[in-house]
Order: sequence, then structure tokens, then C-alpha cells
Amino acid sequence: MDIRIWQGDITTLALDAIVNAANSTLLGGGGVDGAIHRAAGPELLAHCRTLGGCPTGEARITPGFRLPARFVIHTVGPVWRGGDHGEPGLLACCYRNSLALADAQGLASIAFPAISCGVYGYPLEAAVRIAVTELRRPRPAGSTLQRALLVAFSEDMARLYRDALA
Repeated sequence: MDIRIWQGDITTLALDAIVNAANSTLLGGGGVDGAIHRAAGPELLAHCRTLGGCPTGEARITPGFRLPARFVIHTVGPVWRGGDHGEPGLLACCYRNSLALADAQGLASIAFPAISCGVYGYPLEAAVRIAVTELRRPRPAGSTLQRALLVAFSEDMARLYRDALA
């Protein structure tokens, strides 16, 4: 799978799927979650209300509604509590489960924000290592995924991604 870095607004990407760093209610919030909900329109919130939430580390898929992306894959990253409460494994599961949903839908392209790196406080360097490790894992036989974008919210984050991919 081709992995690239893109700095900018994930809600503008016309890909098969964008990943939402959601909270466990899936009903919107701050940061990228709020931006995705605003850009997708009220239909996204209405659809998410039918899903019954999402536990940390898991993922759910919805239509993109008013977004240029066809689908939104919502995943709930861990809140950083020092690293001794399963946070690395839960964050890895966010990427793994999001990729598995994309494969199950036959998608070719996906974009990930920096999951758990905003208000959830995950240390950026550690989160970047997990993201790159998971995206570099061999895809299962029959995988349709061809391209993944790591979406950076800042030049500093883009640099961390570049260094990790080098």
C-alpha cells in the first residue's frame, strides 16, 4: 500500500474513506470529529445515533453524506493515561480495525487523522510510530486498499510522519 503524508483539512479529501477520530458516543465533539460532523451535515449525526456508540479501539463505518469522501470510518482512540493502561494496543487496534472495515467495503483509498493526538493527549512521536507500523503491515490476501494518507494538522506533525516513513 502506498502511504503518503498530506497536510490540511481531512474533510476536503475526495477519497473512498476518511477516518474520524471519534469519541465513544459517535455523536460529534471537538477537533477533527466536530469538523467531520459539520462538513458531512446533519445526516451523519442522525445515522450515528442508530449505531449505539463505539468502544475504544473499535471502528464503525457510515456514508460520507455531504463530504467528498464516500465513507467515514469512525474509530475511538485511547485517552493517554501514561502508557500503562493499554493505550498502545488500543491505538494500534484503531488503525487495524479501520483498515479491516475499508477492506470489507472494497475501498482503495483511506485517510487517517492523528488519532488520539488532540485532546486525548497521546504523545505525538509514539502515536506516529504506531500509525506507520500499522499501515506498513502486510495487507491480507484480496485487500483492495492501494493508498493511505496520513493527514497532518501542522507542519510539525507532517515532519514527524516524514521522519517515521523515511
